[in-house]
Amino acid sequence: VRNYNPPPMAPLSAAAGEPGTARIQALPDLLINQIAAGEVVDRPASALKEMLENSIDAGTRNIEVELLAGGIKLIRVTDDGNGIERDDLTLALARHATSKIATLDDLESVRSLGFRGEALASIAAVSDLTLTSRRARAAHAWQVAAANGLLGELTPAPLGGGTRVEVRDLYHSTPARRKFLRSEATEFGHCDEVFKRIALSHPHIGMRLQHNGRAQRHFPPQEPSARIGAVLGEAFANDSLPVHWDIEGLRLTGAIGKPGASRGDREHQYLFVNGRFVRDKVIAHAVKEAYRDVLHHDRHPAYVLFLEVPPERVDVNVHPSKSEVRFRDGQAIHQFVLHALGRVLAQTRPGNAPVAPAHAAQAPATAGAVPAAFYERYSAPPLQQTRMALEDSATRFYDTLFARREPAAVDIEPGPALPPAAEQPLGYAIGQLRGIYVLAQNSQGLIIVDMHAAHERIVYEKLKQAMDRQSMPTQQLLIPATFLASALEQSTCAEHDGLLRQIGFELGALGPNTLVVRAVPAMLGDANIVELARAVLHEVAQYGGTEVLRAHRDRLLATMACHGAVRANRMLTLAEMNALLREMELTERADQCNHGRPTWTQITLPDLDRMFLRGQ
Repeated sequence: VRNYNPPPMAPLSAAAGEPGTARIQALPDLLINQIAAGEVVDRPASALKEMLENSIDAGTRNIEVELLAGGIKLIRVTDDGNGIERDDLTLALARHATSKIATLDDLESVRSLGFRGEALASIAAVSDLTLTSRRARAAHAWQVAAANGLLGELTPAPLGGGTRVEVRDLYHSTPARRKFLRSEATEFGHCDEVFKRIALSHPHIGMRLQHNGRAQRHFPPQEPSARIGAVLGEAFANDSLPVHWDIEGLRLTGAIGKPGASRGDREHQYLFVNGRFVRDKVIAHAVKEAYRDVLHHDRHPAYVLFLEVPPERVDVNVHPSKSEVRFRDGQAIHQFVLHALGRVLAQTRPGNAPVAPAHAAQAPATAGAVPAAFYERYSAPPLQQTRMALEDSATRFYDTLFARREPAAVDIEPGPALPPAAEQPLGYAIGQLRGIYVLAQNSQGLIIVDMHAAHERIVYEKLKQAMDRQSMPTQQLLIPATFLASALEQSTCAEHDGLLRQIGFELGALGPNTLVVRAVPAMLGDANIVELARAVLHEVAQYGGTEVLRAHRDRLLATMACHGAVRANRMLTLAEMNALLREMELTERADQCNHGRPTWTQITLPDLDRMFLRGQ
């Protein structure tokens, strides 16, 4: 190695065409379009998307799509839109020629799906393209063809009305690009996905799809909810919640999957901004946060969301494929979506009781730029405003189950009493299984409740409400609890004493290595005090006081709720079980615990009949 002498580096060649040596020259139009095609139409599905968007911008009411070999051999899109003037047909295949915008002001407030004026030119540069169109009052249609970037002559053609774009042999002139295409089945799958996205965002348009001469999809003009069910299937329609929220120029509609119908992949996630399918990190994060404490581990929600934003508040000219947008006030959009979906998901409780109007006083610290009027409509109300009274027999045992304290110490004022014969979604308790599950019966059959998971959600929601009201009730311990503390636990206790008191804890030093707990949140009085204190100190030490209250507040409260919830193997009376059932019916998101696990399930009488072969 010591004797090795590497050869000297060879000087850069002065041959024409190598980097840094050739003269600057203008590229030919065909090469420019072929380069652009790499971004705009990287596969048949991309070309199909551009063609469908042109049809929609033309005011079509019906679209026919025909594909051969996954779109590689043929993509034909026929619509009954406004059509193109004869003298504009050749210009439609020119680069940066469009009828959608004319000035910068038009670009900043664009409402059409297409506006860049480069899609058809890029497609024509890498395929054989034929464009046929007829205006409403024209005597007949006209047609122009392009092959290898060269335009043919205008000729008369048969077409009843609208426009037909036919693309054959995609990438035949650029074989290197064609090598990157996948199998016919894979390319058709991508085309089918594009077709579904367009169908979802424009349910008023009738659409048909054929592949290799066989009908694949047919959607007649439909209402939005019907189109969602037709595209995503009956299962999604049955296991989804409708979304319809609007305020100050922002509007969010569509449907989101119930937490219990989550998926292991992100396949059924559709977001449209002003009718355009996009992938946006701001909104994706808002959706994730809305589902954070109702989804189990790595599960993903299914959703179809349509966000309408004033065009001047969103930039769609971010990428040639137009699949990305940039919001002028991303924080406001994030909060709007987060709280809109949060209020919808709050309905995931037994009986699906409606959510009452909200009040501005509960606006969280993460409000950002969202106007106060938003919180007046969409923030969570204190539970006492929507609560109904528990049955008298259950009320007597309520304090035993929920923290063993006097009712006057803290809690929610009772509302109007239930009618004696009112049907309860979770029915009435009949027993307890192994100290883990509560068994109840309702009109449909048998209810099974995970006792700990259900109580954990109830305590969690109560803690959040108390934090929102900034009135966390505390319970002084008759005998303070002491424990040996690490140096980190001691420093955390001293540094964040104010925060600990705010969330209901009174901790202090009792010696060089000992901490004492003198008070805890009243609703957690039945928890293991030492374990609870250690868990809270760990959370506060990990994220810091201010950060805990802002970004990690719910995580801290979930930890507290888990320690405060009733444990397994604790035997309850029937009245205590009924108290738990009634609280579940009144608690938001009670269908799942804080970790996203289901809290209850229904086994119907027909299910039981099938188990025992009754009637067979």
